[in-house]
Amino acid sequence: MPEYFETRERALLGARYEELYHPATETAARGVTVNALRCTPGEFAVGAGIELSPSPFCDRAFLAPADFRPGRHPWHHAGVFYAQEPSAASAAPLLGVEPGMKVCDLCAAPGGKSSQLAAALQGRGLLLANEYVAARAEILRQNLERMGVANAVVTNETPARLAAAMPGYFDRVLVDAPCSGEGMFRKEPAALAQHSEALVWQCAALAAEILDAAAELLAPGGVLVFSTCTFSPEEDEAQVAAFLTRHPEFVQQDLSGVGFGRPGEANRAPETPGFSAAACRRIWPADGGEGHFIARMQKRPDAPRAELPRAERPAKKGKGRENKGKGGAADAGAAWRSFAKECFPALAGCGVETPGELVVLPPEELPPLGRLHVLRAGLVAGRVQKGRFVPAHALFMARGTECANRENLTLNDPRTLAWLRGEEIDAATAQNGWCAVCVDGYPLGCGKVSGGRIKNHYPKALRMLG
Repeated sequence: MPEYFETRERALLGARYEELYHPATETAARGVTVNALRCTPGEFAVGAGIELSPSPFCDRAFLAPADFRPGRHPWHHAGVFYAQEPSAASAAPLLGVEPGMKVCDLCAAPGGKSSQLAAALQGRGLLLANEYVAARAEILRQNLERMGVANAVVTNETPARLAAAMPGYFDRVLVDAPCSGEGMFRKEPAALAQHSEALVWQCAALAAEILDAAAELLAPGGVLVFSTCTFSPEEDEAQVAAFLTRHPEFVQQDLSGVGFGRPGEANRAPETPGFSAAACRRIWPADGGEGHFIARMQKRPDAPRAELPRAERPAKKGKGRENKGKGGAADAGAAWRSFAKECFPALAGCGVETPGELVVLPPEELPPLGRLHVLRAGLVAGRVQKGRFVPAHALFMARGTECANRENLTLNDPRTLAWLRGEEIDAATAQNGWCAVCVDGYPLGCGKVSGGRIKNHYPKALRMLG
């Protein structure tokens, strides 16, 4: 352990240091979180063919064997589960997300918690998943696409710019803050190598700025969950205490009944009116995870309601918008309708957005995005190329089970791994034309059938090599 870290923790914990930092397992804990958009935990446990045990941190998660390689499992490619450090699955369910809500994950990459929030929405309402680092934002977009999320907006923005554009817009906000990563020492050697007291203070200052933006984004009566994967007082209990002092419009909620972890530590924060360390939750290595801290706050229902900037009103719910001009977007809309009638009859009447030659199925309500940097706003259905509609991988990952033409594979079918390697496969159930390829009823993208063979359109960057 870094000298600064061990000295600080021994001073705070005394004789409990060895107990709490002694991990429950010799190797870093591994876990999988089941995607409720695909199946139930029971269905996953029966069909996945993996040795599993229930996770103590989330009722939709399992502990996996240390040698489990998720990227080699076809159900991972089908978005049936997300490989996630076990304790990391604990925070998102505490937001209490329900279908139809507007939810913001402010520090969302790589996407594990966002996928949990999207599953709770069950395709209704809106998820805005934001990531400030551009490369990580792209990974976030890809993961949400793999998990079949259709009602997400993915942004690459600063929290402050989001707050300025959408004050008081969201019912729920999650801040899984960038942190010094003390809970990742065993799992990620880089976290151990870069750790320092200066990093702790730097992360604490950044998280405070993000929390202030989260407070502005949240509507009166809304809930904010704050989490980290670190143990430092400045980033955890003291951070929450300082936030409540700056924001008297928030009240802390008690997490003592969640059924996992242990109470927060009173000696890690100054005595502050309205703050209770015991109402927070800590997960230590001794509890079976790597490490996590969680606090939950609610914005008072009588807090002043912010007004959206007049130029930034959200688009009303409806059937989408289609450019009716000549060529380009109008052609895209017509090409989509022709394709949908044949392959996705249930979607043929859905309204679409047609920016350029793209066709996008928007969420129920688009937030006021203004000039924000948006990577995705809804479900990209495809694009027109040389006058023909070419469907997107994302369409089949989100709605592939509704495709009228499907090729049905199983885990034991040798064609399944061949497909994931990017090879053409024989068609047994699909007819000529575009088809969805599924494994055990879960989508694996699309192909085009001709002469009894399916040309592989699984994206090259996602293929399982070797």
